[in-house]
Amino acid sequence: MFADDPRRIDARDHEMIRLLLQSAAFVRGARRLVKKHPEVVPTLEATLGALMEDAFQAGLKTHKLKGELAGSWACSVGYDLRLIFDFVEHEGAEAILLQNVGTHDEVY
Repeated sequence: MFADDPRRIDARDHEMIRLLLQSAAFVRGARRLVKKHPEVVPTLEATLGALMEDAFQAGLKTHKLKGELAGSWACSVGYDLRLIFDFVEHEGAEAILLQNVGTHDEVY
């Protein structure tokens, strides 16, 4: 099961690759973003890879959200792009559910 804080560190965390699950909203947002700004594809792919390996890498600037999005997390995909996600359990393992991606104003 999960600890109260997903940032907890133990020896197993360094070897864990989390599965990324995509919500319908994330798929729509990613398609819209890539269609409008195809140059962000490499940055988005790199961010997703980093998120799988360690959601709390300093470069991702991962932070907990408040207000209407309380309980969710966000990370940076570039200057003004944000990725909203949740930590979930999938088939007995910890996974990340990708909720949305877009500019700061679009996702918040």
